[in-house]
Amino acid sequence: MSRALPLALAQLPPRPAEAQFSGFATEVEEIHSRFPQTRMAVFPELHLCGVEGLGPEAHEQLREIAEPLDGPRVKALAELAGDLGLWLLPGTVCERGPEGQLYNTAVVLSPEGRLAASYRKVFPWRPSEPYDPGDRFVVFDIPGTGRVGLSICYDAWFPEVARHLAWMGAEVIVNPVMTTTSDRAQETVLARANAIANQVHVVSVNTAGPVGRGHSIVVDPEGRVRAEAPGEGSTVLTDVIDLDDVTRVRTYGTAGVTRMWDQFTDDDAPIELPLYGGRIDPRTWRPHGHPRT
Repeated sequence: MSRALPLALAQLPPRPAEAQFSGFATEVEEIHSRFPQTRMAVFPELHLCGVEGLGPEAHEQLREIAEPLDGPRVKALAELAGDLGLWLLPGTVCERGPEGQLYNTAVVLSPEGRLAASYRKVFPWRPSEPYDPGDRFVVFDIPGTGRVGLSICYDAWFPEVARHLAWMGAEVIVNPVMTTTSDRAQETVLARANAIANQVHVVSVNTAGPVGRGHSIVVDPEGRVRAEAPGEGSTVLTDVIDLDDVTRVRTYGTAGVTRMWDQFTDDDAPIELPLYGGRIDPRTWRPHGHPRT
């Protein structure tokens, strides 16, 4: 049976921090009205935390609008998701940690109106971003459909992130982005590469102009571009991905050939990874849920 996941990717400019929620609720409600079959609505990085300027002044604004995840912002987002009955990924928010840390955090609100997952960006874009790095990778399950992994913008440049999420069982990686620089073209290549190297769907939604460079993209587990925004203008990109495509590709191989998750046998010697002070252990190589062959 098909495990379909209808998506709506909101390539929009960031909302001013002082007017973040009221206008955002309208944005989500309009998307839900236009595309009522949507099960998951995804927004760009820091969509709710738009600030003016650069450098220390902007960083101070980000600290001022930061809230803990049990604060009023996430509670309001959870209520909105519950009212509309959809999976809501509102981009990322500025999270105030328990000891005053500042995290760039992706949150996932469920159709039942609860915080289902949160992920703190592991690789802030240094030296420009003031965030403290997260320390773990995060996946969550959509009952009856499959497992979703979270990454944020610059995380996509580090293949370890996508590889670990796939190993944890992610069948689609959602990557909210706020790319304002000239390297968005490279990021779309990375989206395809991460999909190919891990046999997963990749969903990368970027901020619209005039702030961002747009070109949001949906990639299938063989690296084919299923949908792409043609430029940086505001738009809602829709698609229906089938998570059974991951099962098919991992079973029969990319292009009917490559099955890298079945590379090792349990009798193969471990491969040392000096860069990480660790190793690839053939006995633990396969992703969560991947059958042994």
